[in-house]
Amino acid sequence: MHWQKVTVIGVGLLGGSLGMALRRRGLARQVVGFVRREAARGECRKARAVDDATTDLVEAVSDADLVVLCTPLAQMEPLARAMRGALKPGAVVTDVGSVKVPVVRRLESLLKRSGAEFVGSHPMAGNERTGVGAAHADLFEGAVAVVTPTAHTGARALREVRRLWTGVGARVLEMGPDEHDRLVSRSSHLPHVVASALAALVLAPGRNPRQKDLCATGFRDTTRVASGSPEMWRDIALANRRHLDRALDELMRELDKFRKWLAAEDAEALFKFFQVAKARRDAWCGSRRASPSPE
Repeated sequence: MHWQKVTVIGVGLLGGSLGMALRRRGLARQVVGFVRREAARGECRKARAVDDATTDLVEAVSDADLVVLCTPLAQMEPLARAMRGALKPGAVVTDVGSVKVPVVRRLESLLKRSGAEFVGSHPMAGNERTGVGAAHADLFEGAVAVVTPTAHTGARALREVRRLWTGVGARVLEMGPDEHDRLVSRSSHLPHVVASALAALVLAPGRNPRQKDLCATGFRDTTRVASGSPEMWRDIALANRRHLDRALDELMRELDKFRKWLAAEDAEALFKFFQVAKARRDAWCGSRRASPSPE
């Protein structure tokens, strides 16, 4: 048992799964969840995601050794401001956000003044479903969890956050917040934009009614992530807009090349395009870097 009390702020897919993993593995004596709706307390109990759930933020974080923000990005700073007076000295706070620079920049100094310490993190796990009903205790098993310390991060706080993710089965990588945001703009944020654009385009009203009948498994798999939370992905796109814009430029250059080969009926170039993509994806899927999730 590593902690006496861990508080999960936002008990949805990620927060609920984290609470379940902490409880199953006996990593904390008490796991408390903060939720906004009274009805959500019953949902958390039914899912057995936490030991106790409350709508009182101060009650939730009081005496917590570790607090994990599992909310949309735009909610993190207001919640940190509201809870900072109730955090005990030495408490460690982390998050699960998909963008790190703005979160780390704001919360690190904000919480330091309260005697707590913030270390950014991002578990590369999840799916398009939302809510505690979709949570499961092995969500983080074998996943990569990125931890983003800065020059101001204390050794103890970094150790505690690393211990959190290794404790629930993840493989920890450390990198700076900006490097993280640049890399995930291509591997996570860009694919979501592409999937959403495809879903909106192909399934637009006014299409031939048979269009949907011809959307088979390839279309379903390619657009799966478009079913994710619009609120969450709006926040991600805005928070990482600089790197995402560059990733979109890179993609459009690739598509422009493809259009030229298509117009020129350049069979060799088209074959090479598909061949390179297949080889690179197959190699990635066969490596330990690929996500272990079947979803």
